[in-house]
Amino acid sequence: MTGATNLQPDFFEGRILLNLDSEDEGILFIGCAGGMDTTGKLKFKPHPSEKGSAALGISITGLRGGHSGDEIHKGYANSIKLMNRLLRDLAVRYDISVARFDGGNLRNAIPREAFAEIVFREEFADPVRGSVDNFQADVAEEYGAVEKGMKISMRVIDPPSYIMDKETQTKFIDALACCPHGVIAWSKEMEDLVETSTNLASVRFDTDNTIKIVTTQRSSLESAKTDASGSVASCLKLAGAEVNQSDGYPGWKPSLKSEILRITRDSYLRLFGKEPLVRAIHAGLECGLIYKKFDGIDMISFGPTIKGAHTPEEKIEINTVQMFWDLLTDVLRNIPEGK
Repeated sequence: MTGATNLQPDFFEGRILLNLDSEDEGILFIGCAGGMDTTGKLKFKPHPSEKGSAALGISITGLRGGHSGDEIHKGYANSIKLMNRLLRDLAVRYDISVARFDGGNLRNAIPREAFAEIVFREEFADPVRGSVDNFQADVAEEYGAVEKGMKISMRVIDPPSYIMDKETQTKFIDALACCPHGVIAWSKEMEDLVETSTNLASVRFDTDNTIKIVTTQRSSLESAKTDASGSVASCLKLAGAEVNQSDGYPGWKPSLKSEILRITRDSYLRLFGKEPLVRAIHAGLECGLIYKKFDGIDMISFGPTIKGAHTPEEKIEINTVQMFWDLLTDVLRNIPEGK
């Protein structure tokens, strides 16, 4: 994206672009969503832990995660949302204090892990542990086979020296509960295409007693993308966070009249004896930025099948690599000279 952002209008003369960044063999992509980031920074006051307190380290691991564009509609659990839900319940029932909360990693990935440290009165030790066990049973039933690798664990730790002040803690937990995550709207023009979504991507306790919250919004409609980011910003601002929004990147509007679509479609049918699917993708591609910069450029995106992108389980389907290569070389041979 950074490279596409900084392309100069005279960088190349060609007006056909083959983008090789798609992850589904047999599907030709002719459009993508635009995206932007909404980030909040929330300051808190550190308070000393009370003497005689008990403390637990809680972890949520083993979630599927995945690409926040390609897989946002699959109903995978968000580790940050789950951890926040647990902490909110414990805060209401046992007046726990949060000393640390870290979850997620990449801005464009659904968070698959989250970790927290909590402090509470010693008399609540058994009920708190029981509540964590009950929570795991509840969410395991809710997600079933979708998140069969999910694991919620806890360990006794020494009470941290400092905890969040209660006022900021309440605002922080409420902000994460308020922040939407997942599909907001489906396309009215293309079947099974997510139009607008938002991803609660990461939470980090930074230096200087600052919490950083990163979210990403996507949409094939610029107005809907702006509206979704505004909703997230409102949740963060109500908590007193300092909010910043990136300039983002534009979407790529599909055209079924595309010449390179016709050429690629014909090549695929000739090579493999079947029609490829033609789709737009909810993920962001550099094509959106290039489309905006180079007037009249004709583009298509295709690639081999990749599963679990942006997770440790990322893998490629080997037999689709040769198909991808054969298609690419055949398309190049059939592009009219001078294009």
